[in-house]
Amino acid sequence: MSPRLRIASRPSGPLHVGRARVAMATFLFACRHGGCLVLRIDDTDRDAGKLDGADPIVQDLHWLGITWSETLRQREQLDRYAAAAERLKRDGRLYPCFETEQELRVKRERRLKRGLAPLYDRAMLKLTPRQRAAAEANGKRPYWRFLLSGETVSWNDLVLGPQRVELASMSDPVLIDADGLPRRNFSSAVDDIQDDISHIFRTQDDIAATGLQIEIQTALGANPAQRTLCHLPGLTGTGRDVTIRGLRHDGIEPVALASYLARLGMSQIAEPIGLDELAADFDPTRISPEPARFDAAQLLTLNRQVLDKLPFEAVAGRLPSGATEAFWLAVRSRLDLLSEARGWWDVVAGTIVPPVIEGEQELLRTALDLLPPEPWDERVWAAWTSALRATTGRSAQSLFPPLRLALTGEEQGPDLRRLLPLIGRARAANRLQIAA
Repeated sequence: MSPRLRIASRPSGPLHVGRARVAMATFLFACRHGGCLVLRIDDTDRDAGKLDGADPIVQDLHWLGITWSETLRQREQLDRYAAAAERLKRDGRLYPCFETEQELRVKRERRLKRGLAPLYDRAMLKLTPRQRAAAEANGKRPYWRFLLSGETVSWNDLVLGPQRVELASMSDPVLIDADGLPRRNFSSAVDDIQDDISHIFRTQDDIAATGLQIEIQTALGANPAQRTLCHLPGLTGTGRDVTIRGLRHDGIEPVALASYLARLGMSQIAEPIGLDELAADFDPTRISPEPARFDAAQLLTLNRQVLDKLPFEAVAGRLPSGATEAFWLAVRSRLDLLSEARGWWDVVAGTIVPPVIEGEQELLRTALDLLPPEPWDERVWAAWTSALRATTGRSAQSLFPPLRLALTGEEQGPDLRRLLPLIGRARAANRLQIAA
Protein backbone atom coordinates (compact mmCIF):
# COMPACT_ATOMS: atom_id res chain seq x y z
CA MET A 1 0.00 0.00 0.00
CA SER A 2 1.07 3.56 -0.65
CA PRO A 3 2.13 5.44 2.49
CA ARG A 4 -0.24 7.89 4.15
CA LEU A 5 1.25 10.87 5.93
CA ARG A 6 -0.10 13.93 7.66
CA ILE A 7 0.98 17.46 8.37
CA ALA A 8 -0.43 18.49 11.74
CA SER A 9 -1.18 22.19 11.88
CA ARG A 10 -2.26 23.84 15.10
CA PRO A 11 -3.65 27.34 14.45
CA SER A 12 -2.05 28.91 17.49
CA GLY A 13 0.50 31.22 15.90
CA PRO A 14 2.87 31.71 12.97
CA LEU A 15 4.61 28.82 11.24
CA HIS A 16 8.22 28.67 12.45
CA VAL A 17 11.16 27.27 10.54
CA GLY A 18 11.35 24.10 12.66
CA ARG A 19 7.74 23.12 11.96
CA ALA A 20 8.09 24.13 8.32
CA ARG A 21 11.07 21.80 8.06
CA VAL A 22 8.91 18.93 9.34
CA ALA A 23 6.14 19.82 6.89
CA MET A 24 8.63 19.94 4.01
CA ALA A 25 10.14 16.56 4.97
CA THR A 26 6.66 15.02 5.19
CA PHE A 27 5.69 16.42 1.80
CA LEU A 28 8.90 15.33 0.06
CA PHE A 29 8.68 11.82 1.52
CA ALA A 30 5.07 11.50 0.35
CA CYS A 31 5.99 12.71 -3.13
CA ARG A 32 8.95 10.38 -3.47
CA HIS A 33 6.97 7.30 -2.45
CA GLY A 34 3.71 8.15 -4.19
CA GLY A 35 1.93 8.58 -0.89
CA CYS A 36 -1.21 10.42 0.18
CA LEU A 37 -0.69 13.57 2.25
CA VAL A 38 -3.33 14.81 4.69
CA LEU A 39 -3.38 18.30 6.19
CA ARG A 40 -4.78 17.86 9.68
CA ILE A 41 -6.07 20.93 11.47
CA ASP A 42 -5.57 20.40 15.22
CA ASP A 43 -8.28 22.83 16.29
CA THR A 44 -9.88 21.15 19.31
CA ASP A 45 -7.98 23.27 21.84
CA ARG A 46 -10.00 26.17 23.17
CA ASP A 47 -7.21 28.58 22.22
CA ALA A 48 -6.60 27.11 18.78
CA GLY A 49 -9.11 29.29 16.98
CA LYS A 50 -10.45 28.46 13.57
CA LEU A 51 -8.46 27.71 10.44
CA ASP A 52 -9.64 28.28 6.87
CA GLY A 53 -8.12 28.79 3.45
CA ALA A 54 -7.00 32.30 4.39
CA ASP A 55 -5.14 31.25 7.51
CA PRO A 56 -1.45 32.31 7.54
CA ILE A 57 -0.21 28.76 8.15
CA VAL A 58 -2.07 27.41 5.12
CA GLN A 59 -0.81 30.35 3.07
CA ASP A 60 2.77 29.70 4.16
CA LEU A 61 2.54 26.01 3.24
CA HIS A 62 1.14 26.85 -0.18
CA TRP A 63 3.83 29.51 -0.67
CA LEU A 64 6.50 26.88 -0.03
CA GLY A 65 4.89 24.70 -2.70
CA ILE A 66 3.52 22.12 -0.26
CA THR A 67 0.23 20.58 -1.41
CA TRP A 68 -2.02 17.87 0.00
CA SER A 69 -4.89 15.72 -1.18
CA GLU A 70 -7.07 15.69 1.94
CA THR A 71 -7.90 18.11 4.75
CA LEU A 72 -9.08 16.92 8.16
CA ARG A 73 -10.45 19.23 10.84
CA GLN A 74 -10.42 17.75 14.33
CA ARG A 75 -13.43 19.87 15.32
CA GLU A 76 -15.40 17.82 12.78
CA GLN A 77 -14.24 14.49 14.25
CA LEU A 78 -15.45 14.82 17.84
CA ASP A 79 -17.56 11.66 17.58
CA ARG A 80 -14.51 9.48 16.95
CA TYR A 81 -12.74 10.93 19.99
CA ALA A 82 -15.82 10.41 22.16
CA ALA A 83 -16.04 6.78 21.06
CA ALA A 84 -12.35 6.20 21.80
CA ALA A 85 -12.73 7.85 25.20
CA GLU A 86 -15.66 5.60 26.07
CA ARG A 87 -13.55 2.54 25.29
CA LEU A 88 -10.75 3.75 27.55
CA LYS A 89 -13.26 4.47 30.32
CA ARG A 90 -14.71 0.97 30.07
CA ASP A 91 -11.22 -0.49 30.25
CA GLY A 92 -10.35 1.57 33.32
CA ARG A 93 -7.71 3.62 31.50
CA LEU A 94 -9.51 6.98 31.79
CA TYR A 95 -10.55 8.19 35.22
CA PRO A 96 -12.40 11.36 36.27
CA CYS A 97 -10.70 14.17 38.19
CA PHE A 98 -12.09 17.23 39.95
CA GLU A 99 -9.00 18.87 41.44
CA THR A 100 -8.48 22.51 40.56
CA GLU A 101 -5.27 23.89 39.16
CA GLN A 102 -4.57 25.57 42.50
CA GLU A 103 -4.95 22.26 44.34
CA LEU A 104 -2.63 20.56 41.88
CA ARG A 105 -0.07 23.34 42.23
CA VAL A 106 -0.04 22.90 46.02
CA LYS A 107 0.55 19.16 45.57
CA ARG A 108 3.42 19.75 43.18
CA GLU A 109 5.05 22.23 45.54
CA ARG A 110 4.79 19.79 48.45
CA ARG A 111 6.45 17.02 46.44
CA LEU A 112 9.23 19.32 45.33
CA LYS A 113 9.92 20.36 48.93
CA ARG A 114 10.27 16.68 49.83
CA GLY A 115 12.74 16.20 46.98
CA LEU A 116 10.29 14.19 44.90
CA ALA A 117 9.45 14.55 41.22
CA PRO A 118 6.29 16.69 40.76
CA LEU A 119 4.20 13.77 39.51
CA TYR A 120 0.45 13.51 39.95
CA ASP A 121 -0.37 11.30 42.94
CA ARG A 122 -3.42 9.60 41.36
CA ALA A 123 -5.59 10.61 44.29
CA MET A 124 -8.69 10.65 42.09
CA LEU A 125 -8.31 6.91 41.43
CA LYS A 126 -9.64 6.46 44.97
CA LEU A 127 -12.75 8.52 44.23
CA THR A 128 -15.93 6.60 45.11
CA PRO A 129 -19.13 6.81 43.02
CA ARG A 130 -20.77 8.68 45.90
CA GLN A 131 -17.96 11.23 46.02
CA ARG A 132 -18.15 11.74 42.27
CA ALA A 133 -21.91 12.22 42.40
CA ALA A 134 -21.52 14.75 45.20
CA ALA A 135 -18.93 16.72 43.24
CA GLU A 136 -21.13 16.82 40.16
CA ALA A 137 -24.14 17.81 42.27
CA ASN A 138 -22.10 20.82 43.39
CA GLY A 139 -21.66 21.87 39.76
CA LYS A 140 -18.26 20.37 39.11
CA ARG A 141 -17.56 18.65 35.80
CA PRO A 142 -14.75 16.10 35.63
CA TYR A 143 -11.80 16.16 33.34
CA TRP A 144 -10.27 12.80 32.47
CA ARG A 145 -6.77 11.47 33.05
CA PHE A 146 -5.15 8.56 31.27
CA LEU A 147 -3.77 5.83 33.52
CA LEU A 148 -0.23 5.20 32.32
CA SER A 149 1.18 1.69 32.51
CA GLY A 150 4.57 2.82 33.81
CA GLU A 151 6.29 0.72 31.17
CA THR A 152 9.03 1.74 28.74
CA VAL A 153 7.94 2.63 25.22
CA SER A 154 10.55 2.11 22.52
CA TRP A 155 10.90 2.34 18.75
CA ASN A 156 13.57 2.60 16.08
CA ASP A 157 13.51 6.13 14.69
CA LEU A 158 14.40 6.78 11.04
CA VAL A 159 16.75 9.63 12.05
CA LEU A 160 17.52 9.28 15.75
CA GLY A 161 17.82 5.50 15.88
CA PRO A 162 16.63 3.53 18.97
CA GLN A 163 14.45 5.67 21.25
CA ARG A 164 12.96 5.05 24.70
CA VAL A 165 10.37 6.92 26.75
CA GLU A 166 10.03 5.97 30.42
CA LEU A 167 6.34 6.36 31.21
CA ALA A 168 7.05 5.93 34.92
CA SER A 169 8.63 9.38 34.87
CA MET A 170 5.44 11.02 33.59
CA SER A 171 2.24 12.09 35.31
CA ASP A 172 -1.01 10.59 34.11
CA PRO A 173 -1.93 13.13 31.40
CA VAL A 174 -5.27 14.83 31.00
CA LEU A 175 -6.80 13.63 27.72
CA ILE A 176 -10.32 15.11 27.98
CA ASP A 177 -11.05 18.57 29.39
CA ALA A 178 -14.06 19.31 31.54
CA ASP A 179 -15.84 20.82 28.55
CA GLY A 180 -15.55 17.48 26.74
CA LEU A 181 -12.93 18.58 24.21
CA PRO A 182 -9.99 16.22 23.68
CA ARG A 183 -6.44 17.29 24.31
CA ARG A 184 -4.11 17.24 21.33
CA ASN A 185 -2.16 14.12 22.34
CA PHE A 186 -5.38 12.14 22.48
CA SER A 187 -6.98 13.41 19.27
CA SER A 188 -3.69 12.99 17.39
CA ALA A 189 -3.29 9.38 18.55
CA VAL A 190 -6.86 8.55 17.57
CA ASP A 191 -6.58 10.24 14.18
CA ASP A 192 -3.37 8.43 13.30
CA ILE A 193 -5.21 5.15 13.88
CA GLN A 194 -8.46 6.08 12.15
CA ASP A 195 -6.77 7.67 9.14
CA ASP A 196 -4.32 4.80 8.61
CA ILE A 197 -1.28 7.06 8.90
CA SER A 198 1.81 5.00 8.09
CA HIS A 199 4.67 7.50 8.55
CA ILE A 200 4.91 10.35 11.05
CA PHE A 201 7.45 13.17 10.95
CA ARG A 202 7.89 15.29 14.08
CA THR A 203 10.53 17.38 15.81
CA GLN A 204 12.79 15.94 18.48
CA ASP A 205 10.93 18.08 21.01
CA ASP A 206 7.95 15.76 20.52
CA ILE A 207 9.71 12.58 21.68
CA ALA A 208 7.81 12.41 24.99
CA ALA A 209 4.51 13.09 23.21
CA THR A 210 5.27 10.24 20.82
CA GLY A 211 5.81 7.85 23.72
CA LEU A 212 2.51 8.90 25.25
CA GLN A 213 0.62 8.52 21.97
CA ILE A 214 2.05 5.04 21.44
CA GLU A 215 0.72 4.10 24.89
CA ILE A 216 -2.71 5.51 24.03
CA GLN A 217 -2.84 3.67 20.71
CA THR A 218 -1.86 0.42 22.40
CA ALA A 219 -4.64 0.91 24.95
CA LEU A 220 -7.08 1.37 22.05
CA GLY A 221 -6.07 -1.98 20.59
CA ALA A 222 -3.96 -0.61 17.75
CA ASN A 223 -0.47 -1.72 16.80
CA PRO A 224 1.83 1.34 16.94
CA ALA A 225 4.54 -0.63 15.14
CA GLN A 226 2.50 -0.14 11.96
CA ARG A 227 3.64 3.49 11.96
CA THR A 228 7.18 4.50 11.05
CA LEU A 229 8.46 7.39 13.16
CA CYS A 230 10.92 10.07 12.15
CA HIS A 231 11.96 12.85 14.56
CA LEU A 232 14.00 15.69 13.12
CA PRO A 233 16.65 17.12 15.48
CA GLY A 234 16.21 20.63 16.78
CA LEU A 235 17.71 23.77 15.32
CA THR A 236 20.47 25.86 16.81
CA GLY A 237 21.07 29.51 16.06
CA THR A 238 18.04 31.67 15.35
CA GLY A 239 15.95 28.93 13.78
CA ARG A 240 13.49 28.69 16.66
CA ASP A 241 12.58 32.36 16.37
CA VAL A 242 12.34 32.66 12.58
CA THR A 243 8.90 32.47 10.97
CA ILE A 244 8.10 31.63 7.38
CA ARG A 245 6.02 34.79 7.15
CA GLY A 246 8.99 36.87 8.29
CA LEU A 247 11.35 35.30 5.75
CA ARG A 248 8.76 35.81 3.04
CA HIS A 249 8.34 39.45 4.03
CA ASP A 250 12.12 39.93 3.98
CA GLY A 251 12.26 38.75 0.37
CA ILE A 252 13.36 35.12 0.61
CA GLU A 253 12.18 33.17 -2.44
CA PRO A 254 10.20 29.94 -1.84
CA VAL A 255 12.56 27.85 -3.99
CA ALA A 256 15.53 28.97 -1.89
CA LEU A 257 13.82 28.24 1.41
CA ALA A 258 12.40 24.89 0.28
CA SER A 259 15.82 23.79 -0.95
CA TYR A 260 17.44 24.91 2.30
CA LEU A 261 14.90 23.14 4.53
CA ALA A 262 15.10 19.93 2.48
CA ARG A 263 18.87 19.65 2.90
CA LEU A 264 19.14 21.05 6.44
CA GLY A 265 21.08 18.60 8.58
CA MET A 266 22.42 16.64 5.60
CA SER A 267 25.98 16.48 4.34
CA GLN A 268 24.80 17.43 0.84
CA ILE A 269 25.43 21.02 -0.19
CA ALA A 270 22.13 22.82 -0.56
CA GLU A 271 21.44 24.20 -4.01
CA PRO A 272 18.30 25.82 -5.35
CA ILE A 273 16.35 23.13 -7.19
CA GLY A 274 12.68 22.40 -7.76
CA LEU A 275 10.44 20.38 -5.48
CA ASP A 276 10.25 17.42 -7.88
CA GLU A 277 14.03 17.07 -7.87
CA LEU A 278 14.18 17.56 -4.11
CA ALA A 279 11.57 14.83 -3.61
CA ALA A 280 13.34 12.38 -5.93
CA ASP A 281 16.49 12.71 -3.82
CA PHE A 282 14.94 12.97 -0.33
CA ASP A 283 16.00 10.30 2.15
CA PRO A 284 15.41 11.00 5.88
CA THR A 285 18.02 8.41 6.87
CA ARG A 286 20.67 10.83 5.58
CA ILE A 287 19.66 13.50 8.09
CA SER A 288 22.17 13.82 10.92
CA PRO A 289 20.83 12.96 14.40
CA GLU A 290 22.69 15.99 15.74
CA PRO A 291 21.02 19.42 16.01
CA ALA A 292 21.22 21.40 12.78
CA ARG A 293 22.37 25.00 12.63
CA PHE A 294 20.05 27.44 10.93
CA ASP A 295 22.48 29.56 8.92
CA ALA A 296 20.90 32.76 7.61
CA ALA A 297 24.01 33.53 5.54
CA GLN A 298 23.72 30.22 3.70
CA LEU A 299 20.04 30.85 3.05
CA LEU A 300 20.87 34.26 1.60
CA THR A 301 23.46 32.65 -0.67
CA LEU A 302 20.80 30.29 -1.99
CA ASN A 303 18.41 33.18 -2.42
CA ARG A 304 20.97 35.11 -4.46
CA GLN A 305 21.41 32.09 -6.72
CA VAL A 306 17.66 31.89 -7.24
CA LEU A 307 17.30 35.59 -8.03
CA ASP A 308 20.17 35.44 -10.50
CA LYS A 309 18.21 32.89 -12.55
CA LEU A 310 14.78 34.51 -12.43
CA PRO A 311 13.52 36.05 -15.69
CA PHE A 312 12.03 39.51 -15.69
CA GLU A 313 8.50 38.13 -16.13
CA ALA A 314 8.75 36.25 -12.83
CA VAL A 315 9.48 39.38 -10.78
CA ALA A 316 8.03 42.28 -12.78
CA GLY A 317 5.04 42.65 -10.49
CA ARG A 318 7.27 42.87 -7.40
CA LEU A 319 9.78 45.39 -8.74
CA PRO A 320 9.50 49.17 -8.26
CA SER A 321 7.04 50.87 -10.59
CA GLY A 322 8.67 51.61 -13.92
CA ALA A 323 11.48 49.07 -13.55
CA THR A 324 12.48 47.59 -16.90
CA GLU A 325 13.86 44.27 -18.04
CA ALA A 326 17.22 45.92 -18.72
CA PHE A 327 17.31 47.11 -15.11
CA TRP A 328 16.48 43.64 -13.77
CA LEU A 329 19.15 41.96 -15.88
CA ALA A 330 21.66 44.54 -14.67
CA VAL A 331 21.03 44.12 -10.92
CA ARG A 332 19.71 40.61 -10.30
CA SER A 333 23.11 38.97 -9.81
CA ARG A 334 23.94 41.41 -6.99
CA LEU A 335 20.81 40.95 -4.88
CA ASP A 336 20.54 38.86 -1.72
CA LEU A 337 16.88 39.84 -1.39
CA LEU A 338 14.46 41.11 -4.00
CA SER A 339 13.66 44.08 -1.76
CA GLU A 340 17.19 45.38 -2.40
CA ALA A 341 16.16 46.17 -5.98
CA ARG A 342 14.42 49.26 -4.59
CA GLY A 343 17.75 50.85 -3.68
CA TRP A 344 19.26 50.18 -7.11
CA TRP A 345 16.19 51.58 -8.84
CA ASP A 346 16.80 54.80 -6.91
CA VAL A 347 20.37 54.72 -8.26
CA VAL A 348 19.33 54.46 -11.91
CA ALA A 349 16.03 56.35 -11.92
CA GLY A 350 15.97 58.47 -8.77
CA THR A 351 18.00 61.12 -7.01
CA ILE A 352 20.91 60.08 -4.82
CA VAL A 353 23.62 62.26 -3.30
CA PRO A 354 27.05 60.62 -3.47
CA PRO A 355 29.72 61.53 -0.90
CA VAL A 356 32.48 63.99 -1.64
CA ILE A 357 35.46 61.79 -2.47
CA GLU A 358 38.56 63.37 -0.91
CA GLY A 359 41.71 63.24 -3.01
CA GLU A 360 39.90 62.39 -6.24
CA GLN A 361 38.67 65.81 -7.28
CA GLU A 362 41.01 66.04 -10.29
CA LEU A 363 40.05 62.58 -11.54
CA LEU A 364 36.33 63.26 -11.20
CA ARG A 365 36.55 66.60 -13.02
CA THR A 366 38.46 64.94 -15.84
CA ALA A 367 35.88 62.16 -15.93
CA LEU A 368 33.14 64.78 -16.24
CA ASP A 369 34.98 66.50 -19.11
CA LEU A 370 35.40 63.20 -20.96
CA LEU A 371 31.83 61.98 -20.38
CA PRO A 372 30.60 60.93 -23.85
CA PRO A 373 27.44 62.35 -25.41
CA GLU A 374 24.34 60.23 -25.58
CA PRO A 375 22.85 57.90 -26.85
CA TRP A 376 24.48 55.36 -24.56
CA ASP A 377 24.56 51.58 -24.67
CA GLU A 378 26.63 48.97 -22.86
CA ARG A 379 29.76 50.03 -24.77
CA VAL A 380 29.88 53.50 -23.19
CA TRP A 381 31.55 52.33 -19.96
CA ALA A 382 34.52 50.74 -21.72
CA ALA A 383 34.94 53.71 -24.10
CA TRP A 384 34.78 56.26 -21.29
CA THR A 385 37.16 54.50 -18.92
CA SER A 386 39.62 53.79 -21.76
CA ALA A 387 39.75 57.51 -22.49
CA LEU A 388 40.24 58.22 -18.78
CA ARG A 389 43.11 55.76 -18.50
CA ALA A 390 44.81 57.29 -21.53
CA THR A 391 44.39 60.83 -20.17
CA THR A 392 45.31 60.22 -16.53
CA GLY A 393 47.72 57.31 -16.88
CA ARG A 394 45.90 55.51 -14.08
CA SER A 395 45.05 51.83 -14.08
CA ALA A 396 41.56 50.43 -14.18
CA GLN A 397 41.97 49.20 -10.59
CA SER A 398 42.53 52.75 -9.35
CA LEU A 399 39.86 54.33 -11.58
CA PHE A 400 36.88 52.11 -10.98
CA PRO A 401 36.36 52.45 -7.18
CA PRO A 402 36.01 56.26 -7.09
CA LEU A 403 33.88 56.27 -10.25
CA ARG A 404 31.53 53.64 -8.83
CA LEU A 405 31.20 55.51 -5.53
CA ALA A 406 30.47 58.78 -7.34
CA LEU A 407 27.94 57.29 -9.74
CA THR A 408 26.08 54.97 -7.36
CA GLY A 409 26.92 56.07 -3.82
CA GLU A 410 28.06 52.49 -3.15
CA GLU A 411 31.47 50.85 -3.03
CA GLN A 412 30.18 47.63 -4.59
CA GLY A 413 27.33 46.76 -6.87
CA PRO A 414 26.17 45.62 -10.31
CA ASP A 415 28.33 45.76 -13.43
CA LEU A 416 28.67 49.41 -14.44
CA ARG A 417 28.79 48.34 -18.06
CA ARG A 418 25.05 47.64 -17.76
CA LEU A 419 24.24 50.17 -15.05
CA LEU A 420 25.72 53.35 -16.59
CA PRO A 421 23.38 53.47 -19.62
CA LEU A 422 20.42 53.19 -17.24
CA ILE A 423 21.71 56.03 -15.07
CA GLY A 424 22.01 58.30 -18.10
CA ARG A 425 24.32 61.20 -18.84
CA ALA A 426 22.45 63.90 -16.90
CA ARG A 427 22.45 61.95 -13.62
CA ALA A 428 26.04 60.80 -14.13
CA ALA A 429 27.27 64.36 -14.76
CA ASN A 430 25.42 65.73 -11.72
CA ARG A 431 26.82 63.06 -9.42
CA LEU A 432 30.38 63.56 -10.67
CA GLN A 433 30.05 67.27 -9.89
CA ILE A 434 28.76 66.57 -6.37
CA ALA A 435 31.46 63.98 -5.61
CA ALA A 436 34.20 66.31 -6.83
